[in-house]
Amino acid sequence: MSLLPPRWCTTKRIGIVGGLSPESTVLYYKTIVEEYRRRFGNESYPVIIIYSVNFEAFTRAVEEGRDGDAKAILLEAIEALARVGADFALISANTPHMYFDDLAKSSPIPLLSIIDALAEELRKDGVKRVGLLGTKFTLTRGFYVEGLRRHGIEAIVPSPEDIDLVNNVIYQELVKGVVKESSRRAVEGVIERLKQRGVQGVALACTELPLLLTGEVAGLKLYDTARIHAVKALEHALERS
Repeated sequence: MSLLPPRWCTTKRIGIVGGLSPESTVLYYKTIVEEYRRRFGNESYPVIIIYSVNFEAFTRAVEEGRDGDAKAILLEAIEALARVGADFALISANTPHMYFDDLAKSSPIPLLSIIDALAEELRKDGVKRVGLLGTKFTLTRGFYVEGLRRHGIEAIVPSPEDIDLVNNVIYQELVKGVVKESSRRAVEGVIERLKQRGVQGVALACTELPLLLTGEVAGLKLYDTARIHAVKALEHALERS
């Protein structure tokens, strides 16, 4: 029995590198399907292929500075998706995008960047100065700030203390599916402090943060990077070759 998607599929087949974390993987899948249903009112959404990586192995590699091992885990997933028929792929998390440029060079199929998708949305809204919330790795490695700068957008990161606060909420609670009201209030305080620094909106640059916050905080629009990325994947799948 062939593992390849059926030949009658008329849209591009979406490959998702998942497991980073399970919650975000489910969010991507549901967003793609629900957005398709909202637009077209039927169940003919694109083929979606998910490869769930070993989250523990990946996070340990990142934390221990073994970037080569971390990239190898992601590339193995992308290559597996390509072998079973994915036409393009996306990584369902923000932090692994620190390796995006290297992965894109080695990938056998096109990759969709979460940073590029966010930048497109920010430009539509005329946002030129955006606050960033995410993991400590995302906010301190510089790849997000540089990626947005390429699009003419200035990214503002929180103070070191606030970075640690948000990082702890993500890894000790959200990736495990735990949502606390006290943590919601604490992160809202971080956003208030970003507002004082002149940001025009806040990017939730961690795919778990929408479990905690949505809509607006302190009069600032929150940009759900996971949803933006997933919708972009759907639109790409629907584009004619």
